[in-house]
Formats: sequence, structure tokens, C-alpha cells
Amino acid sequence: MTFGEMVYEKYSYTVDAEGLRIEFEFRLNDKIAFRPTATIPRRTFLNLDKPKELMDTLVFNIGMIELVSYWKCVCPKVVRVLPHSLDDEQVRFWKNIYFNGLGEFFYTNGIRATMEDFMTIESNHNAPSAQSIKQSISQTINQSGNQAITNYLVPIGGGKDSVVTLELLRSQGVRPLIMNPRGATTLCAERGGFSPEETLVINRRIDPLLLELNAKGCLNGHTPFSAMLAFYTLLAATLAGVRNVALSNENSANESTVAGSAVNHQYSKSLEFENDFRAYVEKFVTHSVNYFSFLRPLSELQIAMLFSRYDKYFDVFKSCNAGSKQDIWCGRCAKCLFAYIILSPFIEPERLNAIFGKSMLDDCELRGYFEELTGHTESKPFECVGTISEVNTALMMTKRRWYSNENMPALLKTFNYTGEMVSAETLFKEHNLSEAELGILEVAIA
Repeated sequence: MTFGEMVYEKYSYTVDAEGLRIEFEFRLNDKIAFRPTATIPRRTFLNLDKPKELMDTLVFNIGMIELVSYWKCVCPKVVRVLPHSLDDEQVRFWKNIYFNGLGEFFYTNGIRATMEDFMTIESNHNAPSAQSIKQSISQTINQSGNQAITNYLVPIGGGKDSVVTLELLRSQGVRPLIMNPRGATTLCAERGGFSPEETLVINRRIDPLLLELNAKGCLNGHTPFSAMLAFYTLLAATLAGVRNVALSNENSANESTVAGSAVNHQYSKSLEFENDFRAYVEKFVTHSVNYFSFLRPLSELQIAMLFSRYDKYFDVFKSCNAGSKQDIWCGRCAKCLFAYIILSPFIEPERLNAIFGKSMLDDCELRGYFEELTGHTESKPFECVGTISEVNTALMMTKRRWYSNENMPALLKTFNYTGEMVSAETLFKEHNLSEAELGILEVAIA
């Protein structure tokens, strides 16, 4: 069956005693309907009574990014948007997100496409436009009735990066946000001193029909999860009355995954996406939420150094995608190997081995990933990993600090790097931090 178009039919939202419930409807040709949902449970610090125009704009845009997961299963040439009209600038923004955010998907599925021809977006010009709304940010009130000012909403992913953001901004007033809570995310928030009732939760549910179609042979692959999270954080910050959304995307996310191309597994974590998103939000969504990555001036190596100071998280943090459902480090994937390597200069080998369950640099079955991470293949692993120079720097630091020729791990025995080492002191200059926020990082790495 050929599908010529994907239709963004509608969105809806309701508020009840449980919280906020959102539903979208996307159709393929009139033959198949997808109805993904999301819920935000009530919390004492949330104000779910927001103006309809503001909620319409926020929810509509979430639907635009949710749609990409369903579009990619058959890649129809036309996307028709019915709830609101889009102008040419908005269409360019969304095509850019879809094209670059699906770069890995196109690459791994062997799809040749260009920005101009991969699809077109048509909107209903008789529908109202989604208006940019100016809202007032009110201070959060805690259960005792006292004002507890929260300046930063910090998404918690369960890995080392968001822990560093949470800890460094703690004195400024933070609140954790978790999408689809699992063991590592919940435990990191709790180790940070936040109870479930103090944590903002978003429960997102994919329509099971999409998974059925994937099982029957429809296309599947990577989608820009961080872009989707970005639009949800605008809604979350609005409901929580928080001005700043502080992400934990580092400078390393800007490096392409496939050498000599623009294919980047981490496109929606890149500075390019961040800047485009900020400009779009300011013009078309809301003037009142400041979305930025607090860790953008840092390298993965610097973040690992900072994380090594917070040992209370060592037994609960996890960033292994393969083991996420079991809440474990699988110990067999590129993400586990990268996390082990980047932390290895700063955490003594015995303790690091206890975290990951083994000495990963002694596992010769990981040599293929080792070669990819150190730049000896066409592409890096399609995972959220640091730059090639950061990996090589970390390995040289580890080799010099912890080992002699007699106890050298197997993967390090023949390893040598003569390229430029990454500095642990230098901050990258391209970012969206204020001077005060930058000062916090400068003090931390000094």
C-alpha cells in the first residue's frame, strides 16, 4: 500500500483531578489513524489553568514534533497540517528539524534525500495561526504556603550530564523534570534531594499501532528525541511558572557522527538546533521561557571531571540505551564503553569497574566500538558520545595516571595518541548562558 500523505488531524487536551491529558491524531491517507497521548500528573507547584490561546499554541507545536515518529514509518511525500496555519518561515523550520533530525534514519536506511525534495508541508490557511503568547511567570508556592522560587527546570535523563547541571544550579533554585520515569531518572532526582512530589513528570505514550507497523516491516530508526523533549519543556515550564529550562547538552554534541557529512546522531542536542529552536520559540510560541543548555561551554571530558565529585550518584546513574528497561549498564555497547572511558581518568579503576560490573578496557569483544570511538572508522557509533579527540585524550590520561606496562588493560596495550589533547580548563565561547551562569561553570572547573 502506498501512502501519499500524512495528516495532522487534530489535538486535544483536558484537565481533571489527575492532571493534564493530551491527545493527538495523525492519519495516513484516511486508512490508518495514530493517537499518541501524554499526561502531566498534578503537583502542588503546577498551575494547570492557563489561557486557551497559550495552551493551544504549546500543545499544537508538541504535535508537530510528535508527528515525525509516525511520518518516518512510510515517509509520505506530503504532510498536511489542519489545526493551524503555518507561514513560510515556520514551514522551513519544521522541514529543517525533520530533515536534520532524521539524518541518521536516512543514512542507516539508505535513503537518498535532500531538504527540498524529501517532503512538503502544507497547512490549512483557513485555520487560525498558532499565536506567540506573552505570559507572566509567577513564583512557585510550596505546600506550606511559603514562596519557594524556582529559577531553573532541569530535565533529568539518568546520566552524568543532568546530574552536573542539577548540582551546579542547585543554589539558584532548581526543579527536576523527568519524562517517562525509570529507575535511574527517579533515583538521580531522589539522590539530588527531590521527592516524587517535588519532581515534574511527563508520561508520553506512543500509539501501539506504530510498533505493530514496525514489526510488519515499516521503516524504523532514530528520531530527534531531544527536539521532542524541548517542546514538552516549554509546556512544563509554563505550567510550573519557571522562566529557564536548563538542558545538559555539551559542546561535543556539535560533532557529526559520520565523518565528512552533516549526519549527526545528536543533531537535536547541537548548538545549531538550540539556536534555531530559541528563535522559533521567541517568534511563534512564547516570549516567556528561556531554553538553553547550561553545559554547552563544556566538553564531555570536563563534565566527567565534574561528575566524579558527586559520588552519591555512582550507584544509580545509567545512560545505557540497551539496558534502560532493566536499569543496568549492559557492558556490551558503545555507550557503555564511552561512559567508562570518559570517566576513567577521574575515578580509580577498582571503583569504576564496580560501577560498570567489569573492566571494560579489558574486554576485547569491544574492540570494534573502541576503534569507532577513537576515530579509526568512517563513523562514530550512533550514540550520544563525545568527540574523537575527547575519547583519545581520556584514554591517554587514564593510561598515564593508573597503569604501568605490567597491568595495562588489553585495549590500551597497543593504543597511542599523538594528536591534540583536549584542555580541561578551556570553556567554549559559543553558548546561550548569562554571565552569571557562565561564572558558575568557571568556578566549578577552576
